[in-house]
Amino acid sequence: MPLNLRQLASLFLGISAVVLSLPAAAWELSGNKTIRLQTRDGQSIVLGSVEFTPKGESTTFALHLDHAKLKDFFLSMKEFKCLEGEEIHCHVPYPYPNPGTVSRNDLRWLEHSLLFLYKQPKDFGARLWNGLYYEMVLTEKGIVGTPQAVDLVQIGAPPADTSIPPYGPGDRSEIPRDSRWIRSLSIE
Repeated sequence: MPLNLRQLASLFLGISAVVLSLPAAAWELSGNKTIRLQTRDGQSIVLGSVEFTPKGESTTFALHLDHAKLKDFFLSMKEFKCLEGEEIHCHVPYPYPNPGTVSRNDLRWLEHSLLFLYKQPKDFGARLWNGLYYEMVLTEKGIVGTPQAVDLVQIGAPPADTSIPPYGPGDRSEIPRDSRWIRSLSIE
């Protein structure tokens, strides 16, 4: 028996209520995602991408920075790929083997792959104690990283256990919001 207009409207409203009450779909750690840096003056800079490949309970990742957007700086006898702006913001690749994996509850190896140092344009050389570690949180729209201060001198020697990311919460400290040129990192 066909439904009349009133029954169809009632059915539509019922289905709509159920759909609207469902939680938003979780953002997936799979596929190619864009890495963006947000500056304190509201600009968004595409830094590159990261490719997530699910493998069982964990997900591998491969980082691909856009070197056309980065300038070569020779600082303290080492070459860095850097962004120029209010500050010089240089990527510091994690120098030791690591599994290159993440999970929905553990983004530490991705955080360690996106370490940076900052310096003022007038400063000479790299100051590794001016390190930035982006503590990352998985949201419904992607990953958001908030900068924390870290001393990159700590990774000058290999950690005793290379299977554990060396920068734990006790090795990082909060910094005031907008105290750095790059205020956040996102992966979408």
